[in-house]
Amino acid sequence: MSTPRHQIRALHTATTVTVYQAYSPALGLPAARDGRFPAAWKRDRMTWIKPSFLWMMYRCGWATKEGQETVLAVEITREGLDQALAHAELSHYVRGVHPDRATWRRGLRRAPARIQWDPERDLHLNPLPHRSLQLGLSGEASRRYADEWTVSIRDVTPLAREIHALVRAGRDEAAAALLPRERPYAEKPDSRAPRPDATGHAPEGTPDSRARTVDRPSSADAWTDVPV
Repeated sequence: MSTPRHQIRALHTATTVTVYQAYSPALGLPAARDGRFPAAWKRDRMTWIKPSFLWMMYRCGWATKEGQETVLAVEITREGLDQALAHAELSHYVRGVHPDRATWRRGLRRAPARIQWDPERDLHLNPLPHRSLQLGLSGEASRRYADEWTVSIRDVTPLAREIHALVRAGRDEAAAALLPRERPYAEKPDSRAPRPDATGHAPEGTPDSRARTVDRPSSADAWTDVPV
């Protein structure tokens, strides 16, 4: 069965979801050692989290790019992810999802989270037909991610290097066996990530097309009375 074009896939349990980020050793190693982000991690900046291990490998070049030499697996609460998805906006305007560009820009300014759907990658980091979620968190969402939603932080750089070495040796089957077991993530009806369809338009009458035609709450109001 083919993979849906826009689907969240992740390593997850009944209570947590694992996302990936890559940092310099100066920031990543203390985070993994202490199981939390250090004070040097800037909570006032937008941070992007990725549930796809292979997309993270594409982004950081198998932990070889400068400033991305340490790959972290950050386990966060499902409640936190669901909360971010519920208040997210697409990072780009899509005709048929947004009534007009002004409405989209207004929603993007107010949203504490934004979403990009980028091509998923295979073991050789080639693009696949289906997409992978990238979730940007800013303001209160970024702070809650670092200080409230995070359950654990692990350094998976050795795993990245081991898988990369197997790929380079032509041992794709052995490399694939080491990949995190990412499964479809069951989104709640009231916290579905916004999606365009394959043509860039949301099908008429779908939850996606309806959800994006209304003004979104401000970043501050978005978190009122929502559990973390």
